[in-house]
Amino acid sequence: MTTYSIKEIYYTLQGEGIQAGRPAIFCRFAGCNLWSGLEKDRLGAKCNFCDTDFSGTDGENGGKFATASKLARHANKFWPDKTSKKFIVLTGGEPMLQVNSSLVSELHSLNFEIAIETNGTITCPPEIDWICVSPKAGTKISQKTGNELKVIFPQPGLDFSKLLSLSFQHFLIQPMDGPDAQANTAASVQFCKENPSWRLSLQTHKQIGLK
Repeated sequence: MTTYSIKEIYYTLQGEGIQAGRPAIFCRFAGCNLWSGLEKDRLGAKCNFCDTDFSGTDGENGGKFATASKLARHANKFWPDKTSKKFIVLTGGEPMLQVNSSLVSELHSLNFEIAIETNGTITCPPEIDWICVSPKAGTKISQKTGNELKVIFPQPGLDFSKLLSLSFQHFLIQPMDGPDAQANTAASVQFCKENPSWRLSLQTHKQIGLK
């Protein structure tokens, strides 16, 4: 039996990508296969620029859930009304370490449209409604189809022409946050101007003070 370990669940607006501005429940899964989440391991991690706390289950509305039904019903409590289309984003860490068809089915039974944000190293259940893959240099992409392919930029070692050959609807460049954010934003803008198959994604939630 699967036990789902959840760092946090909260209601907000999607801050980035094609769905930016859309009200959403964020369900953040604990754990990742590209970094332990411990600062002592960051330097040697394949995703050493991660800006998210995904360790443990002690975040807002987090915890361990023994069944897919219990997790789905817990998440459902945070949607504010009964009339609008419900939207949930499964994120992490790396959600595909835990997400399975049972959870997808339970969320669909509660009338959720389901999005996932994944590094693409594990294939997603095909029933997921919106797949956003954020590839990391030095890893093998297993999820080669989806809605968004969103590259955190810059990442030396990524083959952008090869990425464009994958079957995604949208190809996005998102500036890497951190001390070089301003320079990374300028570089991302220039990259998109020079490579118009790509479009710019900004972390608008950070700009307006949302979680």
